[in-house]
Amino acid sequence: MGATDTSAAAPPPPATGTIRYWAAAKAAAGTPEEPYAAVTLAEALRAAGERHAGQPEFARVLARSSFLVDGQPVGTRDHATIKLADGGTVEVLPPFAGG
Repeated sequence: MGATDTSAAAPPPPATGTIRYWAAAKAAAGTPEEPYAAVTLAEALRAAGERHAGQPEFARVLARSSFLVDGQPVGTRDHATIKLADGGTVEVLPPFAGG
């Protein structure tokens, strides 16, 4: 008997870390931070949106925010391509008045 083919292996387990909210994002979330369990930034943000579904301002602020993942700016990269690390930090930075 041959070995079992594992080329269709299960997706990687989610990483766990912290999402930190700043300024208007903190007010909209009602918390300064919360945990994530996700493989990508897109997954973490989708889950955060679901947790705060009853807070329409949260979705509006999140859509206008920029993000840092472990201190590195995400910029215009596709959030689905940004892998998260165990023990990592996602910073949610809404637009700030006055630059």
